[in-house]
Amino acid sequence: MTSKPHKSWHSRGYLPHYDTPERAQHIVFRVAGPLPKAIVACTSNQERVQRLDDWLDRGEGDSPLAQPDSANIVAESLRALAGQRYDLHGWCVMPSHVHVLMTLREGYRLGDVVKSWKTFTARRINRARGGSGSLWAPDYFERYMRNENDFANTIAYIENNPVVAGLVMRPENWPWSSAART
Repeated sequence: MTSKPHKSWHSRGYLPHYDTPERAQHIVFRVAGPLPKAIVACTSNQERVQRLDDWLDRGEGDSPLAQPDSANIVAESLRALAGQRYDLHGWCVMPSHVHVLMTLREGYRLGDVVKSWKTFTARRINRARGGSGSLWAPDYFERYMRNENDFANTIAYIENNPVVAGLVMRPENWPWSSAART
């Protein structure tokens, strides 16, 4: 991958994105599949995001990442280029979505990094499952960290996601998370 200038604020037609190496960002991407009408019908972006978070945390919809082999592929992909293209601060692979808190390195664009995760993992997971087609929804959501408190709260949110979803009792018991390394 060649070094490219960062795009700052931009849109790819879905959500606005902020591409900068200056701030840590919380990225969420989910598996492909239709969203419930209650989420699509929201007129408030804040309400839509909250309902989507709740829906994902309940594990509703397609959950191919519930398979340990698939979750391992995603976890390995997130860690593979950490320290080269981005600094990885926290992450969690849930059954239907992925959370990542990272800071881009200079010369690497956010969209390119997310695309590389999605492309690599989709190919490997589809091959392992004997499937084909889209694994991931077309876009992703990100939010940049405003301060140290925001950063700490986001790490806690990401690492506690499996607990909130009722998958484990303690964050460190979820093997597909940065909490498991402690």
